[in-house]
Amino acid sequence: MIQTETTPNPNSLKFLSEKTISAIGTEEFQKNKSNELQNTFIKELLDFKGVELVLLSKNFLSVKKTDEVSWNDLKPMVISHLNHYFENNKEPILKENKKTQSVPSNNDETVKKIIDVLDTKIRPAVARDGGDIKFKSFENGVVKVELQGSCSGCPSSLMTLKQGVQNLLKHYVKEVNSVEAN
Repeated sequence: MIQTETTPNPNSLKFLSEKTISAIGTEEFQKNKSNELQNTFIKELLDFKGVELVLLSKNFLSVKKTDEVSWNDLKPMVISHLNHYFENNKEPILKENKKTQSVPSNNDETVKKIIDVLDTKIRPAVARDGGDIKFKSFENGVVKVELQGSCSGCPSSLMTLKQGVQNLLKHYVKEVNSVEAN
């Protein structure tokens, strides 16, 4: 059974599943790069009129749409696509790990602390809103992150970044002065 939740971004909707959607963590896919994809489920989803971005996580997927299509039209199509997949497949949509592009190999203690705070304190909150946050770099007191899924292009994401993420990181990691979206 697929359930939906609204997100702070009116153009993004979160689709929850009891089944595992991604066994490899959170991954984002954009329509403008769909020709590079091998995964049929994701390609077909990105081909739906108005779908511009899809984020898959362990037990949910977020769809970000354009203004040209309404959720009344798109929501049943996404639910049907998910149900059809799980009726015909026992495995998660994302199963094998591609080239690991997780965290830059950096043994810096400050970077390890930043990633720990992102993973334990920030990522769960962002995931509740159908998004994800990825660490990109830390230089001269500035943490660069990438907001994904529902968070990318959301009207409230800048406030989330500055008031939420930046304040938490500054509190837990004294070396952090500011946070910027990459």
